[in-house]
Amino acid sequence: MNANTATAGGGVPEGAAGDTTGGTGDGTGGGTGSATEGAAAGGKSAGASGTSGVPAGADRVGAAAGRGERIWLLLRSVGGQNLGLTGALVLVLTLFGWLNPAYLTWANIKVIGDAVTISGLLALVQTVVIICGALDISVGSQVGVASVVSAMVFTSTGGNALLGIAAALVAGLLAGLLNGAVIVFGRVNPVIATLATLAAYKGVAQLLSKGAAQGYVSNDDVFVFLANGSIAGIPVLLWVLAAVTLAIHLLLKSTDIGRNIYAIGGNDTAARLAGIDINKYLIAVYGLAGVVAAGAGVLLTARTGFGHPVSGSEGLELKAITAAALGGCLLAGGKGGVGGTLLAITLLGALDNGLTVQGVNPFWQNVAQGALLVVAVVIQKRRAGERAVGLPT
Repeated sequence: MNANTATAGGGVPEGAAGDTTGGTGDGTGGGTGSATEGAAAGGKSAGASGTSGVPAGADRVGAAAGRGERIWLLLRSVGGQNLGLTGALVLVLTLFGWLNPAYLTWANIKVIGDAVTISGLLALVQTVVIICGALDISVGSQVGVASVVSAMVFTSTGGNALLGIAAALVAGLLAGLLNGAVIVFGRVNPVIATLATLAAYKGVAQLLSKGAAQGYVSNDDVFVFLANGSIAGIPVLLWVLAAVTLAIHLLLKSTDIGRNIYAIGGNDTAARLAGIDINKYLIAVYGLAGVVAAGAGVLLTARTGFGHPVSGSEGLELKAITAAALGGCLLAGGKGGVGGTLLAITLLGALDNGLTVQGVNPFWQNVAQGALLVVAVVIQKRRAGERAVGLPT
């Protein structure tokens, strides 16, 4: 399923692996002893010469340099690419705040937050799909289907919001499972498969709605609470985003399921040899993507007040992929996390809003987004090349 598969070759016999490990252990032990003796000898030599040829402050300078290097390496290991994203976000906020003071008002920040919630949910679940070595281009269309279904069921049941939401989530789950089934059982490339279902789901949404807005939910307490409610002064939309972020983070970092997802994306051949059911995981991951996309569709319905097959959902798939790539997800799979993705989608939302506030043609937002995706891919390629030849990254 990913670029690493070709390098995996075949499995290593169990006995051979054990022999190799044993040999390594012996070699390591001998090497360690020699290194220790050499270090001791070197220490004596350094001590003997320290009083004659080495300036007294040189040791302190060397130690300080070593500490500085360790601090830098620590920052890179903890923050990594997120440090650059944070700096870029601060730069964007400062620039547009200077150009237009209204940009940094609470009202506009809430607008950014609302917009980031919808795209952020898709970016988070796209992160999971990419880590698993796949891709889902159909999430935007799934948002449209869920939006229409939630509004239509709400109307047909006499205003039952919970049934409308449940129906939308079921529709999203079915759409996601269908994606996974096509990829696994049809042996279709994930990009091709979800490109096809992107068009298919868009057609389904158009057929269900007859190409027009459906329902009116703005007078319902549940939808109004989702769109405009707040808890402890924080909008409900942001609480939803925070909850999904935490859930996905725990799934990836604290469970065997998450570790297996990373293993599949890193090397699916090795994962299969380790006994991981790759097909089951792929179908489950796409099912999760469908449910989260449907949740985004419900929130979109709550925000706009009606269900629409297209409005508000176009271009979300590209934004989700861009955010995941900028956030450090390796598009070949096996690497990534929700922290970088969340920072990246916030950066994209702040940039889009800033351009809008400045009256820039909305089409330039797409240009900027595409350019950022290209930059992210180029950076990934460069880092992969540096690792391949042993250069520092």
